Amino acid sequence: MFTELEQAVKRFEEIGVRLCDPAVIGDTAAYRELMREQKRLEPIVEGYRTYQAAKTAREDALFLLDTETDDELRALASQELKDASAALETAAQELKILLLPHDPNDDRSVIVEIRGGTGGEEAALFAASLYRMYTMYAPTRGFTTELLSVNETELGGFKEAVFLVNGEGAYSRFKFESGTHRVQRVPETESGGRIHTSAVTVAVLPEAEEVEVSIDRNDLQIDTFRASGAGGQHINKTDSAIRITHLPTGLVVECQDERSQHKNREKAMRVLRARLLEREQSAAAEATAEDRRRQVGSGDRSERIRTYNFPQSRVTDHRIGLTLYKLDAVMNGALDEIIDALITADQAAKLAGE
Repeated sequence: MFTELEQAVKRFEEIGVRLCDPAVIGDTAAYRELMREQKRLEPIVEGYRTYQAAKTAREDALFLLDTETDDELRALASQELKDASAALETAAQELKILLLPHDPNDDRSVIVEIRGGTGGEEAALFAASLYRMYTMYAPTRGFTTELLSVNETELGGFKEAVFLVNGEGAYSRFKFESGTHRVQRVPETESGGRIHTSAVTVAVLPEAEEVEVSIDRNDLQIDTFRASGAGGQHINKTDSAIRITHLPTGLVVECQDERSQHKNREKAMRVLRARLLEREQSAAAEATAEDRRRQVGSGDRSERIRTYNFPQSRVTDHRIGLTLYKLDAVMNGALDEIIDALITADQAAKLAGE
C-alpha cells in the first residue's frame, strides 16, 4: 500500500509541474486530462499526509513515555498516544478506501433511460415521477440535466424518457440507480382505493466521447419522420424526428424532442455512442469474469432494487436493506442518504474482497 501511496505523491507533484508548462496549457485536451487526474489524486495525497502526521504524533508520544519520568508529563503523553493511535487507525482505513480501484466511468456525465414496465398507465406515471425526482436531485450535486427524448402518454406519463445528467462525477452518483424500481400506491384512476404494484426500469449509461466509440457512417440507417405527441397529435408539420439504426448491432435510437432535425440527430448520436460504449465495456468485463460488478448488487436491469410504498411513505433499497420513512422528501430529490449508504456498502464489499 505504501509503495502505491509514494507513487501517487510523486505523480501528483509531477502533474503540478506539468500544469505550469506553456505547451501543456496550450493543449486543452491534455490540460483537462491532467486536471482530472490531479483532482483524483488530491484526496489520496492529503490522506497520506494525514496518516504520516498521525504516525509522527504517535512516535513522539511513545518516545516521551519511554524517556520521561515526570508523572504529569507521562499522563499527557499517554493521552496523546491514545489520540494519535486512534487517528492513525482512522487514517489507515480511509487510505484503504481511497486506494480502491477507480471506476474510469465515475467522472463522466451520464445518460439515463427510464421506461415504464409492468403496470401500464400507472407505470408510465411513475416513470414521469422518477424523471422529476432525478431532475430535482441533480442540481443539489451541481449537475445539469437535458432531456434528449421522451414518449408521453395521454395522462402525462412517460412510456420512455432519455435524458443527460451533465457534470463531473455524475456517473459515480447515478450508477446505483440502474435496475427495476417498484411502486406501490393507489392510482388516481382507481375508484376502489386498491393499492397497485407497478414497475419502472432505469438504465444509467456513462456518456461516451466521440473519439472513444468508432462509428462508421455506412453502418447507420437514418430515417426521418414526423414528431407526434400523446394520442398521435402532431406537434409539428415537418419530418424533424430522427430514428438511427446501428446495423451491426441492431441498436435503435429515436429522438423527436427538438423541432430541429439537426439537433435531434445530434442527440440521438449521443445516446447511440453511450449504448455502444456500454456494450463494449460489458463485453470486456465478461471476458475477464468481472461481469461489471461495479455497482452494489448485480446491476441486472431486471433486478428489483428499490420499492416506493406511498401508503406507508416508505422507500426501501433492497440491495442494502435500507428503509426510510421519508418518501415525499426522496421523491423531491433527497437521494443523498440512500446513495451515500450504497457507496459505503460498495466500498465495504470491495475491502472485504481484497
